[in-house]
Amino acid sequence: MTPRIVPRAEWLIAREELLAKEKAATRAGDELAALRRALPAVPVEREYVFEGPDGTAGLLDLFAGRRQLVVYHFMFGPDWAEGCPHCSYLVDHFTHLEHLHARDTALVVVSRAPWHTIAPFRERMGWTFPWYSTAGNGFGQDFRCDGGDDEWGGLAVFLRDGDRVLHTYSTTDRGLDRLHNTYNLLDLTPLGRQERADHPMSWVRHHDRYDLGGGA
Repeated sequence: MTPRIVPRAEWLIAREELLAKEKAATRAGDELAALRRALPAVPVEREYVFEGPDGTAGLLDLFAGRRQLVVYHFMFGPDWAEGCPHCSYLVDHFTHLEHLHARDTALVVVSRAPWHTIAPFRERMGWTFPWYSTAGNGFGQDFRCDGGDDEWGGLAVFLRDGDRVLHTYSTTDRGLDRLHNTYNLLDLTPLGRQERADHPMSWVRHHDRYDLGGGA
């Protein structure tokens, strides 16, 4: 659909009206972020053993000495041949973690698939972020990042207080939208996300499986 065509002066008036609403939304977002930071924390009492490229690790090890830890649960079942395309779309945006590290924050991805299945898929997709298997350790279920025999994506945030780990935040579904920078960019365009209402992410593929033709 082509937008309504108007003279520049009329566009500027409409843009100023929208800008006022955008600023209000930004201020509301700042207030929401402050409320999120003010959430109470829960001590993590259970011991978890993760499997990664260097063998096993505990939850404290995932911090890599940093104060904060963001964990994304990537949908990758124990008997799957490859990871979820939708989760792949999201974690494609996890690049240059040095910016997070500069703010004393680590980011890792976890899945229920065994490490020997995760490793070749990670290499195929060209990802370098830390990724660990939660096979059999119950971590995803405890922090509402997976549904046991089912799979869904989710994010959990932790704070390290000495050797004590505190759980501070979790989110799933549309709460993950802020992590999709492709969506953030598409939301600025006149055509938007161009998705079906009944299946919004039906267009998403692994990044090496799009048929882009001459538009690549």
